[in-house]
Amino acid sequence: MTKTVLLGIPLNYCLLLTCLFLSLWQGCNPFAQTGRSKLQNKRASLNQQIIKQMRMRAGAENLLKATSNNKVKEMVLLELSYVNSNLQLLMGQLEGLNSSVEVYQNAHETANIPLIALGLKETKDMDFSTPFKDFILEHYSEDGSNFEDEISDLMDLRQACRTPSRNEAGVELLAKYFSHLPLIESRFFSPTRQTGIFFTWYDSFTGVPVCQQNLSLEKASILFNMGALYSQIGTRCDRQTIVGLEEAISAFQKAAGTLNHLKETFTHTPSYDMSPAMLSMLIRMMLAQAQECLFEKTALPGIRNQFYSLLKMAQEAAKVSEIYDQVHQSMIQTPIKDNVPLLWSTMAQIKTNHYRSMAHFFVASALLDHQLGPSDDEDQQEKTLSQVYDRIPDGRSPLDILKKKDERDRIGKTHIRKAILGHEEALRIYSLCHNNQMDVLEEILKASHQRSLHKYSENENEDEFTDYMEAPDIISKTEHKAEMEVPATTKVKVTDFFQRLGPLAVFSAKQRWTAPRTIRLRPEDRDLGFTLKGETPVQVVSLDPLCPAAADGLKEGDYIVAVGDTDCKWMGVSEVMRLLKDVNEEGIDIQVVSMMESNPPMPTKSATFCGNLPKTYSMICLAHDDDDNNPKARKVTKKPSFLSWGLKNKLKSVSTLSLPTADHSGALPWNKPCPTFPSSSSYNNDSALY
Repeated sequence: MTKTVLLGIPLNYCLLLTCLFLSLWQGCNPFAQTGRSKLQNKRASLNQQIIKQMRMRAGAENLLKATSNNKVKEMVLLELSYVNSNLQLLMGQLEGLNSSVEVYQNAHETANIPLIALGLKETKDMDFSTPFKDFILEHYSEDGSNFEDEISDLMDLRQACRTPSRNEAGVELLAKYFSHLPLIESRFFSPTRQTGIFFTWYDSFTGVPVCQQNLSLEKASILFNMGALYSQIGTRCDRQTIVGLEEAISAFQKAAGTLNHLKETFTHTPSYDMSPAMLSMLIRMMLAQAQECLFEKTALPGIRNQFYSLLKMAQEAAKVSEIYDQVHQSMIQTPIKDNVPLLWSTMAQIKTNHYRSMAHFFVASALLDHQLGPSDDEDQQEKTLSQVYDRIPDGRSPLDILKKKDERDRIGKTHIRKAILGHEEALRIYSLCHNNQMDVLEEILKASHQRSLHKYSENENEDEFTDYMEAPDIISKTEHKAEMEVPATTKVKVTDFFQRLGPLAVFSAKQRWTAPRTIRLRPEDRDLGFTLKGETPVQVVSLDPLCPAAADGLKEGDYIVAVGDTDCKWMGVSEVMRLLKDVNEEGIDIQVVSMMESNPPMPTKSATFCGNLPKTYSMICLAHDDDDNNPKARKVTKKPSFLSWGLKNKLKSVSTLSLPTADHSGALPWNKPCPTFPSSSSYNNDSALY
């Protein structure tokens, strides 16, 4: 058996390394038949159908305004009603795609409440070849065909960003393209002329296309997709392990940080899914899901069946409920409620009730199953209980509740009744949801409800009169609060694709120069003496007007871009000196360009095309260069050294309770073959599990 070897490396390893490299550069296979790729393909197809219907509607509306024929008006109105109904159907299908929560979950997830992931924004293919080649020829006076490879690399990178893999490599791919965009903007997007390039992105909630000629929309959309990808990574994590939960927490916090960075940086993005109100809601939702994962991380090893542990978990659950309530309140505000999928607001409402009920269940367990004993620290229990309640009904004190068994049982029963009502409300809301295909969620809600009913039946006394006292509210508190985390990948160092054009500080779209001029330098020029200044490229200063080079057209302030056949845009003074030191009697040709002074123009308005739908966030965006307005972004250049012509250059450079789940395998610690809902006596047994 023979093995093919290439440069000492077996061929199979070479092929493996090549595939790994291409996967990082090209993103996912857009034709892969995964659930997520099918979803994105459907989204792209729906976007195309929506824009087609919108064009038909715009044409019909224009015809309706232009015609005075009543028969034609009747036909146009009929067509408009047909188009509008089609649009409503297509947007309903798009909402269905955004409601496909189960597609993004971990394939083995059977015991946790599903989480929500954002879908990626879709865009059109872009062809930079002709506009960039024309700009290179007109602005930089170079042959654009010499930069075909660089333009192809840029287009390949953008195409790969449309289908990033759902892992850190996919995020890094998006971050790499995002880091290239400021360089591309400086090279090719002049404040005085338009390139003719239109960037089109589709709203992820409505499918409405938005088109701009500047790069603001492109940058903002890539940032949005980075946040969306982090949310998909978070939902994919295995939440049955501590490591998986930590990865999910980090992913959701990074998603919130990325979206917050988008909100603060791009404040006038015309796409509604990136409006400040929508982004604020999405940030809250990501942080709520991170807080939920933090709660699951605390509960995963098992909840100690002790007074203090139960009250602590009650406050943790109340915190999750409080955050989801804030998310739900932001979702039902106008105009967000008109664009957010109904399933999202339903999920937020379900989780608000579910975790609030869990908090009341934990307090009820602490009061009903743990009476104050002689060995218990009375002061510590009183302090702990007083921190749980904002107020205690009927003027009772925490110590009265702890010492008097009747009062303790009465308050405990009010909590368990409130827990039952909350679970029933969560189940009712779930039953009203149109997309009730999430069996895992239903099983968890039912298990939690049954557990509360079982607890109530254990402590029910038929001889007691009906007690209508309301359970006091539980103060939310957490030891580990979810915080926004700006990922380091938003600032990836990249190499400029078009660095052959020269240093960006000089050769950018904002600067204007004369066409390159050829100057003949002769041996006698070195005796007259002129000075070279700067790092890259070198600049001519202190030029003697009587020297032959000056008579040949050399000017003070000219930049030397070539010496003979050698391009020297990136050469410093010492390197240019080495090229010029051996001038023979015939001399040598150099190419120079002169900076053209012009008053900086006012920022031009960039026409933005947006679908003719109501409640569009914005229609006009100004093409401002944010870096110029940020004094922190300005670089302080080192004072350049001066070297004279002909001079030698010398410079170099215990018992536990567990959360109800839908897992039937028995593999989880709380699903061992012990009673699912143990009696109150089992709390005193160290092996008892919930």
